[in-house]
Amino acid sequence: MNRGGRLRQTIEDEIVDGRLPLGARLDETQLAERFGVSRTPIREALLQLAMTGLVEIKARRGAIVSAPEPQVLIAMFETMAEIEASCGRFAARRLIPQDEADLKASLAACAVLAEANDPEGYYQENYVFHTVIYRACRNAFLCEQARLLHRRLTPFRRLQLRARNRLGQSFAEHEAIVDAVMKGDEVRAAEALRLHVVVQGDRFSDLVASLKTDDLVA
Repeated sequence: MNRGGRLRQTIEDEIVDGRLPLGARLDETQLAERFGVSRTPIREALLQLAMTGLVEIKARRGAIVSAPEPQVLIAMFETMAEIEASCGRFAARRLIPQDEADLKASLAACAVLAEANDPEGYYQENYVFHTVIYRACRNAFLCEQARLLHRRLTPFRRLQLRARNRLGQSFAEHEAIVDAVMKGDEVRAAEALRLHVVVQGDRFSDLVASLKTDDLVA
């Protein structure tokens, strides 16, 4: 990976990890000084991130960490829910022993972190859990699309886990997903994943409240 690629990856990781919060302004001069480069590779990195949707380039404001309107966010989660439902359906049909073992191991790790009420640790293992599902679908193209959109939604999925009692609910949903996949129940696996990901009802309200109360930079 060249220097521009490394800069883009570093900035992307900081957005995904929450170190650069939603709505934060990405000042080219400050970033250039921080990374010890000129503004040109920074500008190129930000333009690349704008193509992924993680960054927005606004007139007179420059680049900011993307904070989509609620209706756009809902559409993204609806799409993610359908992609994950497809992954779950294929995983239930095509599960191999290695993926089964990885799924059990990730579920066990999620259980420990949910019991410890550790949202950040749980989020990291939650990512592992979902990537195992993607891999288990045995469709490389679908797996890649799921990974890309999952990463795009990472800052918002992390916010969801801050809601009261959400860790316990999420883990219970993971158990239902694993049970369906292990039993080869394609319909139940797809529906369990769809309901796990889609944002509606109270979960929608909680997510919008999180977006409003977070320290977004105007």
